[in-house]
Amino acid sequence: MPFARSPRPSSYDAVRDASPLSFWLDDARRPDALPAHAGTTDADLLVVGGGYSGLWTALLAKEAEPARDVLLLEGSRIGWAASGRNGGFCSPSITHGLDNGLARWPAEMTTLVHLGNQNLDELEATLVRYGIDCSFERNGELGVATEHYQSEGFAEAVEAAASVGMSVEALDRDQVRALVDSPLYVGAIHDPNGSALVNPARLAWGLRDACLSLGVRIHEGTRATGFGDTAGPAVEVTTESEDGPGLVRARRVALGTNAFPPLLRRLKHLLVPVYDYVLMTEPLTADQWASIGWAGRQGIGDSGNQFHYYRPTDDGRILFGGYDAIYNRGNGMGSAYDQRPESFALLAEHLVEVFPQLEGVRATHAWGGAIDTCSRFSAFYGTARDGRVAYAAGYTGLGVGATRFGAAVMLDLLDGRDTERTRTEMVRTTPLPFPPEPLRQAAIELTRWSLDRADRTEGRRNLWLRTLDRLGLGFDS
Repeated sequence: MPFARSPRPSSYDAVRDASPLSFWLDDARRPDALPAHAGTTDADLLVVGGGYSGLWTALLAKEAEPARDVLLLEGSRIGWAASGRNGGFCSPSITHGLDNGLARWPAEMTTLVHLGNQNLDELEATLVRYGIDCSFERNGELGVATEHYQSEGFAEAVEAAASVGMSVEALDRDQVRALVDSPLYVGAIHDPNGSALVNPARLAWGLRDACLSLGVRIHEGTRATGFGDTAGPAVEVTTESEDGPGLVRARRVALGTNAFPPLLRRLKHLLVPVYDYVLMTEPLTADQWASIGWAGRQGIGDSGNQFHYYRPTDDGRILFGGYDAIYNRGNGMGSAYDQRPESFALLAEHLVEVFPQLEGVRATHAWGGAIDTCSRFSAFYGTARDGRVAYAAGYTGLGVGATRFGAAVMLDLLDGRDTERTRTEMVRTTPLPFPPEPLRQAAIELTRWSLDRADRTEGRRNLWLRTLDRLGLGFDS
């Protein structure tokens, strides 16, 4: 049966006392804030944004060229936004999954899979090199089917994966339930060791410390507000902080601003912020864990268009998120959208549908945040200002690992390097733009309604979804 559309009153009770903070950020190990920037300064490389994208860019730049003067500006705190609020799924995919990659770049998927695997290997090696303790667990993942029609193409999926160098296996009902026991599961695609789980906030804080150890200058509480006069050899970026206005003159600029309003006008119609919601349970008892199994601690995602993702934590909780993907008209963003009680209650309802043995479990934290979505799902890249400014954006919720690849692409582009990365069609092309308002909201809401209907009619896609498929638009949950 499809998941419930509305929660029972008891599901509101399960989340009523939950803290609105991200569980990951509600941590005594969070480092103290770094000073803000004001006045005028020069840098070889200015990085805008203190999430994964900006941190990886700064770190890779200093590792490649230790003498390079790198300055990173963060408008709030390091890792406070998507990098500290996500589920901690660190995937090797740089195409937002195999299906999306095969649909868009079939001829180069073998290369893209190789680059993605290499990226995750190098990410893991970086954690070891700098001693970053972020609970990195490379335990693989399960893509579970909760209805029989969802598993009908599993054999073909295994063959498609093998054709591009991936090794996955199809599991039947009994096999998947031997790994994780949910009465909803009818099968799964199992990737035994390709994907990892992390504590996302501690990953961001660890990268921050690594950057500082190499001499990266980091200023928090400093917002980049726009470009100044760029007639000279340097790019000028204006800033604002509680210490006053500022100006940075940099030879090169890398933009890692995620879903936030971009400094480049050209990106305005290529990105939309979509709000995703998640809850964290209280620690489960030993008997509750025994009733579920899950000894392999895999990350799990289900196969619906409106899908859930869930994973265990290292202190015995379950993170459960997804399903609702909320767009606010006019690219609306802000803290007012971070809390949505009906979404939290619906997640609590669905958690018990997946694991009836957890009836009565309460959430200690429930939070939301914006994801930078583009019409092709996977990140896109480019330059501006005569090649002196680079950007990477549009990770659509799968950026924990892919942002490292995006950072490497931005540095390749800024340094004018012809690499295996920059030669790919994926890097050289951009997604189709979203329509302007009010068509934008209407199209997104029609898509959400159509996806929900497809989930309730054994995956049958209506005329609207089939039209989007033909246009190559990646509207999805």
